[in-house]
Amino acid sequence: MVKKMSKKNLDQKGRLRNKIISFRMSKEEAELLNRRVLMSGLTKQDFIVNSLLGKEIAVYGNPYVFRSLQDELIRFINLYGTKIDNDADDEMITLALKTILAMRKKGKTEVFIG
Repeated sequence: MVKKMSKKNLDQKGRLRNKIISFRMSKEEAELLNRRVLMSGLTKQDFIVNSLLGKEIAVYGNPYVFRSLQDELIRFINLYGTKIDNDADDEMITLALKTILAMRKKGKTEVFIG
């Protein structure tokens, strides 16, 4: 009996991504990363790769991004009346407001996550 090799799993650009890179983060850093990934509309892998390689991450409005934006706005509403002393929340407020302002423009809008 001859065993067949499984089909190689290539990404959208035809690259074989077979190297695993892992690292540790604090709970707070991981939460901020997850929030930023949700706001970007990208997969976590694509977000991390683009961030590490210094590429600009453009956010395009779609239902997934709108839902993430809604979740962030609800989070900010719950913070209303309290002092924002968390840099992560301050950063996410800025990102959410930039996204809202960009979506108000007609046509294609982009927000870059630095």
